[in-house]
Amino acid sequence: MNHGLFSHNIVETQFKEILYELRPCLDKKGNPAPGLYNAWISLNNPAQYNSYTTAAVKEIILAMRQASNERSVVAIIFTGAGDKAFCTGGNTKEYAEYYAGRPLEYKQYMRLFNDMITSILMNDKPVICRVNGLRIAGGQELGMACDLTIASDMAVFGQAGPKHGSAPDGGSTDFLHLFVGVERAMQSCTLCEMWSAYEARQLGLISETVPVLNVNGKFVRNPLVTTDRWLDDAGDIIYGHRKTGEALKAAKELISQGCIDLKPLDDAVNSLATKLLYTMPDCISKTLNSLRKKKLEHWDRNQQSNRDWLALNMMTEAKAGFRAFNEGPKDNREVDFVKLRQMLSEGHPWDDELVEAILPRKTDG
Repeated sequence: MNHGLFSHNIVETQFKEILYELRPCLDKKGNPAPGLYNAWISLNNPAQYNSYTTAAVKEIILAMRQASNERSVVAIIFTGAGDKAFCTGGNTKEYAEYYAGRPLEYKQYMRLFNDMITSILMNDKPVICRVNGLRIAGGQELGMACDLTIASDMAVFGQAGPKHGSAPDGGSTDFLHLFVGVERAMQSCTLCEMWSAYEARQLGLISETVPVLNVNGKFVRNPLVTTDRWLDDAGDIIYGHRKTGEALKAAKELISQGCIDLKPLDDAVNSLATKLLYTMPDCISKTLNSLRKKKLEHWDRNQQSNRDWLALNMMTEAKAGFRAFNEGPKDNREVDFVKLRQMLSEGHPWDDELVEAILPRKTDG
């Protein structure tokens, strides 16, 4: 019975680019709590590692608003389809083939992107990021806008902007230092080196990691990375770093013998939502809004000027970087950075000649 309640949704939407579903929220005994749900919002582009197109960005905004308004919703679960990726950011094919060289168009797109981040930060419900694989670039920024994160221990976290012609100004330069400190944020945002799920948890980026590799009926921790602590020869703590050499070869062999089963991840996410169920909803909403202010202080200060810069950047480095990723061979999707710096140091203008000179080429054989 809805007692004649109004709908406060802006429009009623039939989602095509994402999945939107209400799943029962479970009580402490593991049974569905009648009439109460979690809203699962899933990026649905697994063939392109759940990168978001312009159409998908619009739908995420509407889905977040709808889930926020749903009176029966306890928590929002934001995730991606499949087992390879939560999200790898904007769709580089669309960036390269439509937005590159069109700063005014990209400026309009960035208004949508900013609204997408804000739709998470201003949500009336707690938003849980369920990381089922890669959380890279804009995907990392979407994840950090969420309130809590639970990840598959096969997940990978990081930035890609400066390697591919952009700056991580969709949230990472605003949020990441709040999680991991300024120095680690500098490393991630500039060098674009990836963190394993265990590194991300150790650094405070995420709340929990869950083994999802099932080998002969038993769940084992991600064999690609170390999961113990010790000091290496330089005195640095090794934790969650990728294995190399024979150890890496053995890890890949073990993975080939198993399969990814995300049920433990879902169980952990549902367990967290159950804990939220047993709290006062308005008190939770107020607490979230108070804590989110730390993110919003930076986001609101920078989002418009970042939007302006990112739009203009579509005439220079982004134009080259996104084309390189879209057109380059699988083993080389980056521009020739040395040649780029050499040509710029000689005073060469940013024009089509420069872009063509630095794009990756397929090698013979």
